[in-house]
Parts: sequence; structure tokens; C-alpha cells
Amino acid sequence: MEEFLDFFSFADANVRYVTLCSVLLAASSAVVGCFTLLRKRALVGDAVAHAVLPGVCLAFLLSGTKNPFILLLGAFLTGWLSLIAIDFITSRSRIKEDTAIGLVLSVFFGIGILLLTAIQHSGNAAQSGLDKFLFGKAASLVGEDLIAFGVVAVLLLLATMLFYKELTLLCFDQAYAKTIGFPVRVLELLLTTLTVFAVVVGIQAVGVVLMAAMLITPAAAARFWTDKLRLMLVLAAGIGAFSGITGAFVSYTAPAMPTGPWIVLIVSMMAILSFAFAPKKGWVARLLRQRRNRTLILEENLLKLLYQLGEQKQDFSTARPLEELLERRAIPPAQARSGLHRLGRQGYLEKTPPGWLLTPEGRRRGERVVRLHRLWELYLTQYLHLAADHVHEDAETIEHIITPELEQKLLEELNFPVLDPHQARIP
Repeated sequence: MEEFLDFFSFADANVRYVTLCSVLLAASSAVVGCFTLLRKRALVGDAVAHAVLPGVCLAFLLSGTKNPFILLLGAFLTGWLSLIAIDFITSRSRIKEDTAIGLVLSVFFGIGILLLTAIQHSGNAAQSGLDKFLFGKAASLVGEDLIAFGVVAVLLLLATMLFYKELTLLCFDQAYAKTIGFPVRVLELLLTTLTVFAVVVGIQAVGVVLMAAMLITPAAAARFWTDKLRLMLVLAAGIGAFSGITGAFVSYTAPAMPTGPWIVLIVSMMAILSFAFAPKKGWVARLLRQRRNRTLILEENLLKLLYQLGEQKQDFSTARPLEELLERRAIPPAQARSGLHRLGRQGYLEKTPPGWLLTPEGRRRGERVVRLHRLWELYLTQYLHLAADHVHEDAETIEHIITPELEQKLLEELNFPVLDPHQARIP
């Protein structure tokens, strides 16, 4: 608790610098990462992150100083050049984008490693600490770095707000943007520039190796929680900021733990939790939804089967034993018993010594499933011209998802039919 209070009092100047830089880095890169993710260009961030290393080395060789603004300028130039190279290769050859990204990433990073090795063997005393751009070293950030981070982060957020509408249209409907006269190529260059800025601002904290994770992971996590872009941007920025401040806190309490990798680890853990537990798109929610759908299909199949037996024998007042149901349809006995008892609790069936009997509500629901099945069979034969003996399986699937609105539309399109393709009455 004492360490917690010491950290969040921000009395230590180094804690302030590291925490603010980490938050600015994570939040601003996450916002830009949302547009990169939606453009389906997630690997671009990795290419840029590796391509900035030769720019840093060249800036140091030409200036002889480790001024953060000069180094970031060099990183920006080579990062931007890498994206131009990827676009050029993709548009002027048969090489696909993923292959072009791999080529550019390898070449630029290789050049960067060569330059970094040459600098380390040059004997220049000023080169000490330059290798932190490779793996990051957030704990060494100082006031100058905070100013640089702050300026770039503000530029990123302002550009996002000013061009929000245009970037949104570029991500979701590029063809429409061209049609109404939007300068799509200029917007693509703008997004490219923002992506490079986002990567450049983070390399000192997490390094070129981990920067791609900071760009894409918060956006991917936020995407699982919402379908609205504005909320996605806010969530991504919040996830990024939380991971930044938490990573700085872990590094403060355990000095041997580097800040940058912990930021990436925390944001990755949040992404995994989002993948698993997001209410609509998460893995758990999807499993529960699949289970509910299987239960619904089983229940409706049982009600349909009981209705068809009553219809066939012109007798809805006789209870049907489980064995008779299983003879007509291949349902695992345990699942059938569970479904019948569940329908009984819901008031659709009544349990009697001889077997199971449809209640008035159960009969209406079973009748509707049969009606939807036969309407869809008739629709497939009349409008898609399928043979009558080829439509049963399709109708078995679609009958469970037809809404009342679509049911009414089918009735109108088919002119309120009386018989299905097999000359069975449509209830």
C-alpha cells in the first residue's frame, strides 16, 4: 500500500515522466490503431515499427546528438518511406501486400541493425543508450521526451478529431468516398502519416519490436465491446492509458521489471479478457449463444414432431410416448428427455402416464414451426425452382430463424397458399 501511495502521489519527477509518457504513448497510438485495424492493415504497424530503426541511426549519425526531436524526425522519415515502398510494390507488381510488408520490414530492419552495429563500434561516446530504440526503455524517459511525446500525441488526437468523418468513410466505404469526390489518396496518406507518428512516438518506450502490439492490440480489444466507432476510439484509448499507467506502476514496484514489455503484457491480457468475456462477441458469449440456439432448435423440433403426429393421426388429444418420438426422428434420448421436461416447465407440454401431450400454447407454437417449414419449401420450389425432394433440409434449418415479419412477407409473396410442394396442408 505504501508503494501504491508513493507512486500515485507522483512526487518523484521520474515517476511523472515515465507515467505520463506511457499514457500518452498508449492512448494516442491506440486511437490511430483503430483506423489501421478497420482498414485491415494491422501488419503495417509492424512494418513501420521495424523501419524506423535506420531513421534513428541516420539521424544520430548526421546530427551527432541524441536530441529526441531529431531522432524522432529521422524515425518518421524512414517509417513513412517504408509505407510508400509497400504501396509502390503492391500497386506496381503482382506481389501482394503481406509479402510486400515482409520484404520492406526485413530490408529496413536489416539496414537499421547494420547502422546500429556500426555506431556501437565507432567509439562515439554519445551513442550510449541508442540501442534502447530496439527494445525500449521507458524508465529512462526524461522531460525532453515528455515534451516530444506530448506534442506528437496532441497532433495525433487533433488530426483524428478534425478528419474523423473522412477517416471513417475511408475505413468503411472507400468506393463511396471516391464517388462523392473525397480525396481518397490524400486521406490514405494522412492515415499513413498518423500511423507513422503513432509508431515513432512509442519506440523509445517499448521499442521497435513491441510497438506493433501497442498500435493494434487496444483497438482489437475495444472492437469486441462495441460496433460504434466513437465508443471504440474511447475504449481503445482507455485500455491503452490503463495499460500504460499499470505498466509504469509494475516497473516502479519491481525495478527489475522493464516498463515497455509490461505495458504490452497488460494490454495483451486485457485483449484476451475481451476476446473471452465481451458480452456479444466474446468467446463465452458465443458459446452461450450457440447453446441457446441448440436448445431452441431441439425444443421446436420436438413441438413440430408432436404436432405432425397429431396432424397425421387427426388426433391432438392423445399423449405420445418418448419411444414413438424417437422412432420418427433421430434425437439422442437424453437430449429428448431434457427438452421434453423443459417444454413441460414452460407450459408447452403436459406430462401424462402414457407420454407427452401438447398444451394449447404448445400446439400453436408447433403449428407455427410446421407452417414456416412448408412455406419455405414452397418458396424454394416456386422462386428458386428447386425440386420438391431437394428442399426439406434447407427448410429444416431456416424454419428456426424466420421472424414474424419475414413470415408475413412469405405469405404475401406466395399469395397465402394452402398446400406445400408435397401437397401437405399449410396450417
